[in-house]
Amino acid sequence: MAMPEAREAHPSGASRQAALGATPAPDGTRFRVWAPGAARVEVVIEGGRPVALARRPKGYHEGHLAGVGPGATYRYRVDGAGPFPDPASRFQPRGVHGPSEVVDPDAFAWNDGDYLGLDLERLVLYELHVGTFTPEGTFAAAARRLPHLAALGVAAVELMPVADFPGDRNWGYDGVSLFAPARCYGAPDDLRRLVAEAHRLGLGVVLDVVYNHLGPDGSYLGAFSELYFTRRHETPWGSALNLDGEGSPEVRALLAENAIRWIREYHLDGLRLDATHAIADDSPRHLLAEIAGEVRRRAGRPALLLAEDHRNLDVLVRRPAEGGYGLDGVWSDDLHHALRVRLAGDRDGTFADFSGSAEEIAETLRRGWLYVGQDSVYWGGPRGSDPAGLPLERFVVFAQNHDQVGNRAFGDRLHHAVAAPAWRAAVSLLLLAPETPLLFMGQEWAASTPFLYFTDHEPDLGRRVAEGRRRELARFRDFADPGTRRPIPDPQAAATFEASRLRWDEAEEEPHASVLRLHRALLALRRDELVPRRRQVEVRAEGAAVVLAYGAVQAVVQLEGAGEVTVPASGAQPRVLLSTEAAGLAADPQPPEVVPAGPVWRVRFRRPGAIVVRVDGPGGAGSHPR
Repeated sequence: MAMPEAREAHPSGASRQAALGATPAPDGTRFRVWAPGAARVEVVIEGGRPVALARRPKGYHEGHLAGVGPGATYRYRVDGAGPFPDPASRFQPRGVHGPSEVVDPDAFAWNDGDYLGLDLERLVLYELHVGTFTPEGTFAAAARRLPHLAALGVAAVELMPVADFPGDRNWGYDGVSLFAPARCYGAPDDLRRLVAEAHRLGLGVVLDVVYNHLGPDGSYLGAFSELYFTRRHETPWGSALNLDGEGSPEVRALLAENAIRWIREYHLDGLRLDATHAIADDSPRHLLAEIAGEVRRRAGRPALLLAEDHRNLDVLVRRPAEGGYGLDGVWSDDLHHALRVRLAGDRDGTFADFSGSAEEIAETLRRGWLYVGQDSVYWGGPRGSDPAGLPLERFVVFAQNHDQVGNRAFGDRLHHAVAAPAWRAAVSLLLLAPETPLLFMGQEWAASTPFLYFTDHEPDLGRRVAEGRRRELARFRDFADPGTRRPIPDPQAAATFEASRLRWDEAEEEPHASVLRLHRALLALRRDELVPRRRQVEVRAEGAAVVLAYGAVQAVVQLEGAGEVTVPASGAQPRVLLSTEAAGLAADPQPPEVVPAGPVWRVRFRRPGAIVVRVDGPGGAGSHPR
């Protein structure tokens, strides 16, 4: 007997006619999925019979089911196979292999109309992983910690990916349900409450999204069409999405819709586009440019778009009129690498391309990145392009982030490898830099906990992932011997995940509490004194020090050992605004000596540290720019 068919989309859904997935309407729900090779796609409401969707142009199948509303769970059958979760599911309450849930994205009562959004010139990011940021590891628990971040002085929270993944613990880069917040963190409205609370406190929220690959378990796109993927390209993590072959316009449309829905339905203030160097696309218009254009046109809210890309390509952030993709900013690795070489002595892998000299660090800060076309030993050829003319706030810099910590064998942070005075100097350089700084969760109090690589795959896949990680680490000198690899934590072990949770109690204890006070002081000074002077910054190196001159405000960062630095003073008496060796900011203060000497002043450091001085005098030297 022929099965019933869903009728065409309800007129009330016309404003969102192109929306994928399940879209509630007053008298039911409209379902829409792309399965171009399928003769018949049926939606199966749990507890009900399969209902066939109507085949529409370009390979879409859609229809309206009366009496089906939010909370209903469903799957699809494709030419009799399945049932499978919805590729555009808004929620997977029983995991990525289970049924999808109908969610009304407009039901949440937003009250964030007074929030003004993010200002790139004043942006300071704080990256966190929802599962390890708090003991509970949920959206709700993270929301309760937001007052700490507001008091710290950052401008926005950057969430590591939350698109649902297999298992109950993951960094998020194995996501497969691209539209669904991970159920182990909470329901979709729990994420909305986190964003609403952030906006109430004056904080923005940026979300990390992954469009270069899908995770190795739980992706059902291929069950709907082989055209979702391509054999023309590969990524380091598996099959590439089809962005430039037959059927690619619909795959690109799915990804653009994903970006738009995170912004529109969750009031997000920006997206970080993960590993854009691995987005394989030979189309005349790159996917990144298309997403940027579609977000500006259709998201309904202003949102910053940031790329993570090691290639140092200015095209990412140039405007479309200049032939660029039109993104707002890009993660820049070079400062981190130079700092680790200088302070921790790293030499393997990407660090082989850096000397760690003060001049190298100063040049990185002057440009936004160091490599502008020079040959790279690690990459085996030229790396980078010239970013001349780009505002420095378009470069996101860091001393730690999830990759640079978590991809170390034992998840150790920079402050675990260097002495406290050198760590305070590194923090100061980061937060006094003219670029956009990013903090990684816990660094503001020099957290004792590591951030390790962890997964919760099914046992066979998990074993292969763990073995692959050990093989990858074998490239490094410290782990060339199999015996040295044996103690590396197993990513699949629950203890590896638990060890990565922050310990919030230590933030109030010394020596952590003084580091927290330093971060707060630096961020306040950045906001009040440096951001208004960003356009006049000059950066130079002297010995082991980097000097950042913001007009009348002069910052000197001694990265290593003792030393003396000379800074022009225009004959005025310098006034210390901040010293990392001040009582309350250092457990054992050894303040540098500031000695005015005619038209200059000399700072004599006993050990690494930073000092910020304002030179107030007649004329231009002390006048505040307008």
